[in-house]
Amino acid sequence: MRGDESDSDSGRTDESSVRKSLEMLCQELNMDEQTASEAMQNFKSIWNTYTLEGEVVHWLACSLYAACRKGSTPTVGKGVMEGNCVSLTRILRTSKLSLIQFFNKMKKWSDMSNLSQEFRNRMGRLERTFEVSTVIFRKFEPIFMDMFQDPQGEPPRQPRSRKHRRLPCHVSDVFKFCWTLFVYTKGNFRMIGDDLVNSYHLLLCCLDLVFGNALLCSNRKDLVNPLFKGLPSIFRLENNTPDEPPCVIDRLCELRDGLVVEAKGIKEHYFKPYIKRLFERQELLTDLLDTPNFIDNNKAINREYEEYVLTVGDFDERVFLGADADEEIGTPRKAAPEPRACQLSARMQVESNLQQHFEKKRTLAPSTPLTGRRYLKEKELLVTPVSSATQSVSRLQSMVSGLRSAPSEALMQIFKSCSRDPIVAILSRVKTLGETFKQHYTKDSEELPGSHMDFAENRMKLAEILYYKILENVMTQETRRLHGKDMAVLLEQDIFHCSLMACCLEVVLFAYSSQRTFPWIISIFKLRPFYFFKVIEVFIRSEEGLSRDMVKHLNSIEEQVLECQAWTADSVLWEALEQAHNKVPTVEEGKVHGPSQICFRKRQVERM
Repeated sequence: MRGDESDSDSGRTDESSVRKSLEMLCQELNMDEQTASEAMQNFKSIWNTYTLEGEVVHWLACSLYAACRKGSTPTVGKGVMEGNCVSLTRILRTSKLSLIQFFNKMKKWSDMSNLSQEFRNRMGRLERTFEVSTVIFRKFEPIFMDMFQDPQGEPPRQPRSRKHRRLPCHVSDVFKFCWTLFVYTKGNFRMIGDDLVNSYHLLLCCLDLVFGNALLCSNRKDLVNPLFKGLPSIFRLENNTPDEPPCVIDRLCELRDGLVVEAKGIKEHYFKPYIKRLFERQELLTDLLDTPNFIDNNKAINREYEEYVLTVGDFDERVFLGADADEEIGTPRKAAPEPRACQLSARMQVESNLQQHFEKKRTLAPSTPLTGRRYLKEKELLVTPVSSATQSVSRLQSMVSGLRSAPSEALMQIFKSCSRDPIVAILSRVKTLGETFKQHYTKDSEELPGSHMDFAENRMKLAEILYYKILENVMTQETRRLHGKDMAVLLEQDIFHCSLMACCLEVVLFAYSSQRTFPWIISIFKLRPFYFFKVIEVFIRSEEGLSRDMVKHLNSIEEQVLECQAWTADSVLWEALEQAHNKVPTVEEGKVHGPSQICFRKRQVERM
């Protein structure tokens, strides 16, 4: 906790004791002298200004981590590497500081030390990766145990001498191998690392690969759970070994909240080419689970991942596999579970305790809004963050199912009925907005790594389909309400179309649990929050397929705008009020008017 400034040194830990603690910490970490000296200097500065609550060694760990990440280390053949080759995991283990404690203390340390925004952004990405990995691991364990034999039922290993032959891998070894393969692969695709939906489908790809190799290896079918519902019937026959590993992605998606199209896209465009390169470079050997190959493959993938953690990753996601996972993560121990729960896994209960940590994050659980409750449908049963995310994408896809990313015949007829056909301007504007979105979505920023163009084009296509659907619904409603009056004036308003497309993209990004949350979309379109705010209610009224969480998300944006963003000095709200002679419309006036009169009334804001 950030302490109060104090002029008194009474009650402070003796400086020599602090220095001794730091020296012991650095000695265990084999820390270089320059980093240790900088950490001590920074710690003393904060220590003399604030009262630091809790263990001194925990604050020393924060100071050390910040100092470690400021420098760079030359490497053989790979240029200069950020940091000094001391991983966050080692710092936390040595100082006996849990991950959740670390994130909480590091935020306070960043404030007290006035660390750079770049460093804070890095910490934000690191915490997001931790959150996503925790959610994914909670899904991984029960899925693995459904596909493979229960590791709890394995007989204890017998000690062997060096002369004994290599023993076949156990199910528990395959469990650890599969998770390590997943986190290593995920780390090599920066655009996937903190994306919940993509990460989950990548996990399914890893499970599919390992499961297929278990069936491919004639003497390793004992690893497979014969009761797995996704096991092809032909492989239930004895002595039936396929030439190619079977694909169970479709069945996994059906059984485990996956989206087939998304999962197959990840598999074909990312996972398969990457695994192929690992085989070609002989970092992995074919027949993954064959007895001699598996030991080499397991060593290789762990070695490569350890190098990744030291050079890029920082957070060792194998922490979930350890016997001390609950202590290292920071979840409280629970009372002894029932025998059946023990068989399923003690750590599933440990991971479930992390939900209280996630509930603080808008990205994994949208907050309940104070406004717009009349639009909320009956609460849906969303069991986990993964099922919630995949259901959001599934709902989005059902909303645009059967539609094209182009105006329908009905919408074209509305355009032609106008005194001036707006079709050319609309198509041109959509193309321009699409190029702007894809350029920024794939570009690295201080806060986020750039995504792949395939993802950008997919998101944009969904938004275009939704845009034309909503536009048609709005124009149909307005035509009926205004009894066939000319719609050319509304359809020629650039701000209206830009706001509507921004709203469609915001819904798409939310459905995919993207980190590019509001106000990212309006910043790239250079759109004022006031204009975006005015299209939200029109959007919600015009699309009945929106899920409860989508509506809540849009309502939360309304609150953000109402609370602060609409009242900035440069807000167009002041211009609108001035042109309305400082007469604020009443709630009743807002309810009876449609988008052409209230939401985009040219009399109020001429530039619209």
